Amino acid sequence: MAELKRTPLYGVYKEYGGKTVDFGGWELPVQFSGIKEEHEAVRKRAGLFDVSHMGEIEIKGPDSLKFLQKMMTNDVSKVQDGAAQYTAMCYENGGTIDDLLIYKMGAEHYLLVVNASNTDKDYEWLNDHLEGNVTMVNLSEKTAQLAIQGPLAEDVLQKLASEDDLSDIGFFKFKDGVDLNGAKALVSRTGYTGEDGFEIYCNPEDVVKIWKDILDAGREEGVLPCGLGARDTLRFEANLALYGQELSPEISPLEAGVGFAVKVNKEDDFIGKEALKQQKENGIPRKIAGIEMIDRGIPRHGYPVYAGGELIGEVTTGTQSPTLKKNIGLILIKSEFAGLDNEVEVEIRGKKLKATIVPVPFYKREKK
Repeated sequence: MAELKRTPLYGVYKEYGGKTVDFGGWELPVQFSGIKEEHEAVRKRAGLFDVSHMGEIEIKGPDSLKFLQKMMTNDVSKVQDGAAQYTAMCYENGGTIDDLLIYKMGAEHYLLVVNASNTDKDYEWLNDHLEGNVTMVNLSEKTAQLAIQGPLAEDVLQKLASEDDLSDIGFFKFKDGVDLNGAKALVSRTGYTGEDGFEIYCNPEDVVKIWKDILDAGREEGVLPCGLGARDTLRFEANLALYGQELSPEISPLEAGVGFAVKVNKEDDFIGKEALKQQKENGIPRKIAGIEMIDRGIPRHGYPVYAGGELIGEVTTGTQSPTLKKNIGLILIKSEFAGLDNEVEVEIRGKKLKATIVPVPFYKREKK
């Protein structure tokens, strides 16, 4: 059996009560104090996540933009310096290789932030299609990443960033070289929880100090270290797609509900453009919809979904929502059954239980 990979923070998990699991080949904390407590901390105060397992790939050179336009579904030419963009990479048939963020560091300099389990696959895919004057480096092992999320995230992180005004970093913007109590970091504001918050990209040697400094600075505010469990329930309530569940080689970005990141009308051809264009023009065969259980039962990933006795799809993510205290799920089903208020059935432990289709996201934060 292959040995599990560990982030530079692995050594301090136990100090905070971390319980680890195998997550795509990484030994990561599923929780510290408890999933519900951590979830609530992020919704009401702030929580700190170790996301150092995520992959970082640097793209440089005069032909960088041209190359990225060919590889990505979104229009990378629209990204300004100091801004980030959500996008996808697809196969020719429209299936998803990965969903990722692009940070524009400069005119010929980009940083791609990819899903941990896809880092090697993404790098190989990009390398196989590399053309023009472009250099590419996998920086994943040289980069650690933290995420502080929640309504008090800015107040807490600002205590460390005395030389920089974090309110200057807008949504999907970033600033490089931010001083956090003496450690330099790239700080962005994207988020994967439905709350305000920041990502901190730093040297692996500095990450333990930054982690401890944030938790010390946020002690009075009730900031908690958080694991994968809360990360999943938070992103799910906010209807943010997870690769391997809402997105996969068999599921296109259009089917997954992230069509805003697919620009079939951009001038540049990109891999998968024709297939995605056909889906847009002919109507997507399947789509993601939200459900709320009527009967008692919790929908889980992979459970079959029926309508009128016909198998119409399956659950991609489901749980009891810590915020709403309801059993809810995301389902990928035939599009004709996805209308709001339609009734469907989820097969849970051999029983078909009723659910109704509801609007998503399930949760939206109140803007300041």
